[in-house]
Amino acid sequence: MENPHPFSPRFEFAFSISIELSKPYWIEPSVRGETRAAIYAKSGKVEGPRLNGTVVPMSGGDFPLARDSGVIDFDARYLLEADDGAIIYLQNVGYRWARNDEIAAKMRANEDVDFNDYYMRVTPRFDAPAGPHEWMSRHVFVGVAEKTPGANCIHYFVVL
Repeated sequence: MENPHPFSPRFEFAFSISIELSKPYWIEPSVRGETRAAIYAKSGKVEGPRLNGTVVPMSGGDFPLARDSGVIDFDARYLLEADDGAIIYLQNVGYRWARNDEIAAKMRANEDVDFNDYYMRVTPRFDAPAGPHEWMSRHVFVGVAEKTPGANCIHYFVVL
């Protein structure tokens, strides 16, 4: 194995967010010819070594744009409540796509698929209050997501 680049980032697991989602509301196709949806965050749990809490129910959701190519562009915004009561704003942008048309059809039908059959990554930004959670507003994160029927679980890693 070659030596890694001297500036290769290091990642540290921070927490996971499990989100129960509402039914999707589709605009298909919109007047622009694309398919847009609204899917709300019904509830959820935040668990990990750096943050624990809940997703504030119905505080926001995802408004994905489905491209003709099968790629879904995410734009999700909602609130987290840390165990100490702090409210934290989260915005996720990212992409999801299936490895083939059969897997894509299963995902559209909200069926369970294997994690290795799709790509689902997000880059979040957090707006946290001053105090013990402000570190979240000073770091870059990468999220690796699991899609399950009616829910998502996103594992967040802080880039060191």
